[in-house]
Amino acid sequence: MATEKLVKNILRQHLQLGAVVDSFNADTPLLGALPELDSMGVVNIITAIEENVGCVIEDDEISADLFSTFGSLVAFVESKV
Repeated sequence: MATEKLVKNILRQHLQLGAVVDSFNADTPLLGALPELDSMGVVNIITAIEENVGCVIEDDEISADLFSTFGSLVAFVESKV
């Protein structure tokens, strides 16, 4: 649950999504569904995850599947904690 809250805060701050993030669940689509999640948005989210979790995300770990849903992003962040 704490990871979900962290990811929601990152999305809220770095994509400037506001309160809409509060309604996200594991099946909420991200990539392709959020205009704010473009290539620069992905870079900002990756950087924020690294800073907040204290990890390094390698280039080969980044894929479209990672950002397909809120649940997939949360699962990835949990794997980095």
